[in-house]
Amino acid sequence: MSRLPLIGVTTCSKQIGSHPYHIVGDKYVRAVAVGAGGVPLVIPSLGELIDQETLLETLDGLLLTGSPSNVEPHYYNGPASAPGTQHDPARDQTTLPLIRRVIEAGIPLLGICRGFQEINVALGGSLHQSVHEVDGLMDHREPDDQPLEVQYAPSHPLRVQPGGVLSGLGLPDEIEVNSIHGQGVQRLAPGLRVEALAPDGLVEAFSVEGAPSFVLGVQWHPEWQVRSNPNYLAIFQAFGEACRKRAGQR
Repeated sequence: MSRLPLIGVTTCSKQIGSHPYHIVGDKYVRAVAVGAGGVPLVIPSLGELIDQETLLETLDGLLLTGSPSNVEPHYYNGPASAPGTQHDPARDQTTLPLIRRVIEAGIPLLGICRGFQEINVALGGSLHQSVHEVDGLMDHREPDDQPLEVQYAPSHPLRVQPGGVLSGLGLPDEIEVNSIHGQGVQRLAPGLRVEALAPDGLVEAFSVEGAPSFVLGVQWHPEWQVRSNPNYLAIFQAFGEACRKRAGQR
């Protein structure tokens, strides 16, 4: 009998009251369970205290989650962040060194929002820190004065590029997605293939050319109510299938 794949889920570090915590949104771990059909393993943001070798030997997949925080700009030689920008150095020190090794090891990888940006930075790309301030680009932020159902509702179309991972999943040429991000890809890292574009031309999804296993980064949030959106569900099902394949091989 084949076992369910063990899928790592990254966390954020957060101070709650007097104590630091490692936290992850319920929607991510739930999407791993009901969308990808795996067992979520929450990975704390402990930086060098995490034994990467043990993780690489243990995991059948890795989900890089979204976050209110942004990757610190010194990782991509960007200018200093605007005052008040949330950062999470402990998460950066955990995820960025791990990404390239996960890809090289053939461990399936799905990056969402911050996770999408982390992949781009880890592989040598850079970020717009305020997409809405860039000439020619839309405001991709959510209306923060609205309920979650409005914030996560479809916001704009995406043009799925032919011949890639997303089109191979049977997604149509154009899909509607939510939009909940202030940062975005400025320079795409070498070796990344554009999978989908927003109407303003901003890269919203990419894959890794020649990767030994499933690698996909998406700027939107397919984990949101994943079972009710067939395009979102297709992404998690493909990720889960790749994780099951790895689990079976091991």
